[in-house]
Amino acid sequence: MTSAVVRELSAELRGFREVQRLAYACAESVAAQLKPGVTEREAARMQREWLRERGVRDWFHLPFAWFGDRTAFVNFRVPLQFFPTNRKLEAGMPFILDMAPVHQGFTADIGYSGCLGPNPVHGKLLSDLEAHRELILREVRERRSLREIYEDVERLMVRQGYANRHRAYPFGVIAHKVDRVKERRINATLFGFGTQSLKGLASDALHGHRDGWSPLWSPYKFSDHPPQPGLWAVEPHLGFRGTGAKFEELLVVTDSKDPQESAFWLDDDLPHVRRWAEGI
Repeated sequence: MTSAVVRELSAELRGFREVQRLAYACAESVAAQLKPGVTEREAARMQREWLRERGVRDWFHLPFAWFGDRTAFVNFRVPLQFFPTNRKLEAGMPFILDMAPVHQGFTADIGYSGCLGPNPVHGKLLSDLEAHRELILREVRERRSLREIYEDVERLMVRQGYANRHRAYPFGVIAHKVDRVKERRINATLFGFGTQSLKGLASDALHGHRDGWSPLWSPYKFSDHPPQPGLWAVEPHLGFRGTGAKFEELLVVTDSKDPQESAFWLDDDLPHVRRWAEGI
């Protein structure tokens, strides 16, 4: 994706930005409605209903919600543990809302961290995530390999005194590639993931294997290559003694020789970015 192509596809990039903003608007709306006693399953349903009321009919993955120590994936061992439970929200408890809607063929995958009332540890985690956003962008522009960037993110977490909780995700991924999704009249899901999106990811994996790259950004050898041009949903996830926080948003990678155009976050008008700008 050259810089010229980025300009030509500005309408397409706007499409991805609009669905990302829609997802974050959903997260903020649902977060404002959370109160003691709400369960993860209820919070996930609230996200689904909010998005469906606004025309979403397909998903990269259905909405998740994690409360309390589940925000840090404490003792997560198998994929089923990621799905929403009957865990109830309590005062002072952190939460994460995570959703990946597909709307008009455009995909977003976002993560929103919040807390039901004051929690100094959670606030520090959120503030310290800013350095990870800066590091990731800088090193992508330097064309470091995905594996190297992953390791640098992890080293930063250790220096900050945190545990890397995206290690708990399948394949330990910090990010995955995102593409357009063909619109269908009937959209099925499999284990919480949209089948059309899974087909697209599988196609990327097949093509990438042939050409020497992977659509999964992991700490493993198959990610030992520079970032592939396209859109990446990036989600550094910090953990500290049963409290977790992350952001997830879209990063645009191009093959431009201009560092400023070679990579950029799709949108800087997002809740966590505004929070840092306001010094909260």
